[in-house]
Amino acid sequence: MPPLAGAELVHTPLQLYRYLLRCCRQLPSTAMQQHYRHAIRQGYNSHSDEDDPERTQMIIQRAIADADWILDKVRIKERRPPRLHT
Repeated sequence: MPPLAGAELVHTPLQLYRYLLRCCRQLPSTAMQQHYRHAIRQGYNSHSDEDDPERTQMIIQRAIADADWILDKVRIKERRPPRLHT
């Protein structure tokens, strides 16, 4: 399951960039949001000159899967009861 509705509509790098920035809004802390926004921006800039459509689609699919994994991990941590130190 993708982290946000509309993942299936992402076909271009710019659409991916905007989609991932929207995913960042679901992260719990401002520090996490800033960290992942920076990582998204870096990834976009480093792959902006990619002109192979097959490679671009691979990058898009992987980025959506990674965003899904990160948001699932955050959701699991939020549901887990706090540990009691003994």
